[in-house]
Amino acid sequence: MTDFSSKASINRGTTLCMSLSARPGNFGTRFQNHLYGALGLDYLYKSFTTTDLAAAIGGIRALGIRGCAISMPFKEACIPLLDGLEPSAAAIESVNTIVNTDGVLRGYNTDYIAIERLIVQYDLPRDAPLLLRGSGGMGKAVACAFRDAGFRRGTLIARNGGVGRALADRCDWDWVARLEDLPRDAADGAILVNVTPLGMSGGADAQTLAFPETMIARAGVVFDVVAIPVETPLIRAARAVGRPAINGGEVLVLQGLEQFALYTGVRPDAALVREAAAVALA
Repeated sequence: MTDFSSKASINRGTTLCMSLSARPGNFGTRFQNHLYGALGLDYLYKSFTTTDLAAAIGGIRALGIRGCAISMPFKEACIPLLDGLEPSAAAIESVNTIVNTDGVLRGYNTDYIAIERLIVQYDLPRDAPLLLRGSGGMGKAVACAFRDAGFRRGTLIARNGGVGRALADRCDWDWVARLEDLPRDAADGAILVNVTPLGMSGGADAQTLAFPETMIARAGVVFDVVAIPVETPLIRAARAVGRPAINGGEVLVLQGLEQFALYTGVRPDAALVREAAAVALA
C-alpha cells in the first residue's frame, strides 16, 4: 500500500483545504492527502486550531481556501459567519464542513449524511427502540438523522437537562438525565448509540463503557460514534456477547469521503477509500 499522505511539491496553484478543531487530529490530514496523492490532485490538507473563530473563517474566504472541516466547539458558533447552509446543516443547525465557492461560504453537515447512510447500509429496524446517549454537536446530527429516517421510539440520555430536553423534544422522543432513570427493559432489542466521549482514546474516560454490560447483552445493535480508537470498550463489549456493532471509524470515513467529494468534485472508488481509511486510522 502506497502512502500518499505527504505531498511531493507545493506550488502557487495548489488548492488548500483545512480543518478547525479545539484538538486537531491526524485522520482528516492523512485521509484527504492520501486521496489527493493517489488521484493526482493538486490539493493539500492541513489541520489547525484557533482562539479567534471569526478571523479564521474570514481567512478561509480571503485566502481562497477551498474547504474546511469543522469540529467541536465550533460547529454551531461558525453559522453566523457563513453565507448560507445546505439542508444537511440547516436541519440540525450544526456545521461540520464549509465549502468556499468564489468567496461564498456554505455550511454542510457530513456527519448527518454519514449516519443517514449507515442506517440504510445496516438496514436498522425503524420500529426498534433507540437509546441515544449524548446531546452535543455530534449528538444533534446523529439524533436528527435517526429521527428523519423514521425512528419514533427514541430516548435521549443527557445530563444537560436544557439541551437534552430540547433535542429530545425536537425529535419527539423521551428524555432522561441518567441511564439509571430508564425502565428495566429499555434495552431489550434496542439500538444503543453512544455519542459521548466515553471510550475515546486519551481522555479521562478512555476505559469507560457508555452503556453497562447488562444493557449491551440485551440490545439489538450497538453503535459507538467514537472513532479513536475504532475498537472502543463499548464495541469490544458488544462483540464479546455477539451483538452486532457499528463503530465510529465507519462514520469518520463516510463523512470524510463526503467532504472530499464536496471539495474536489471527485468521488473515489471503494477500494481507494478503504486504502485511505487504513492509512488514516493506522
